[in-house]
Amino acid sequence: MSERKFAVIGHPIGHTMSPFINKRLFELAGENGVYTVLDVAPEEFPKKISALNELAGYNVTIPNKQVIIPFLDELDKKAELYSSVNTVKNGSVRKGFTTDPDGFLKALAANNIPLDGDICIIGCGGVARTFVYEAALAGCRITVSVRPEDTEIQQALVKDVKEKTGISDIDTCLISDIEREGSFDLLINATPVGMYPKTDVMPVSENVITRCKSVFDAIYNPLETKLVQAAKANGLRSVGGMSMLVWQAVVSHEIWDGSEYNTDDINQLIEDSSKELKKLF
Repeated sequence: MSERKFAVIGHPIGHTMSPFINKRLFELAGENGVYTVLDVAPEEFPKKISALNELAGYNVTIPNKQVIIPFLDELDKKAELYSSVNTVKNGSVRKGFTTDPDGFLKALAANNIPLDGDICIIGCGGVARTFVYEAALAGCRITVSVRPEDTEIQQALVKDVKEKTGISDIDTCLISDIEREGSFDLLINATPVGMYPKTDVMPVSENVITRCKSVFDAIYNPLETKLVQAAKANGLRSVGGMSMLVWQAVVSHEIWDGSEYNTDDINQLIEDSSKELKKLF
């Protein structure tokens, strides 16, 4: 079997879990793939694209998820909706995909957390955008909660999602006012609050947590944030961002090779990836 080359491209791109995760996924699927890291700045694309086209496929990270689009022949429906690409499959057609949404959905499903009912999403950045869109497409009743300084971004996000999905059931509030909003079926943290090295904080109080049924935290370092720990201590279903990180990589391999994976193997990879991450910090 001939060696096929894959990569993750970004700028700057230092410590990344992508080689570790994708190497394991190739091994689990019995596929022959070499996965490397390439630093490609946005302005370098015109002179780098021919080399990228020689790869069997590649992943795209910040700040290139929009920059890559004009250099592709076709976009998947989700990539078109999000105007964002994080996975490219090369061939007779160079096609762009975004696997973040499916990674999120698979992470929830693997942990028996339904995406329905009343959802509170804390934050309004890039990853929050994924959560708001997917919750809207799933027909959830959504509350987007932010800091006072982020209300303008919050309103722009809500407006964009409403226009593109036709969903109107989206409320907004400040993080400090979440307790007044009532209870939620799912609380999602899309902020960096609780991320390494400041791990001893949560974006909301424990009182808010006790009024939720499930919790998802997009942070993957540490594997279990204080928010996730508090949710589990209160008997809630909860999961951290490493699950989404690994599952979105799984979707990339489904796109590249049609690979199929055992959930137990992926759960083990999530655990092993967390241990590997600790070596980098």
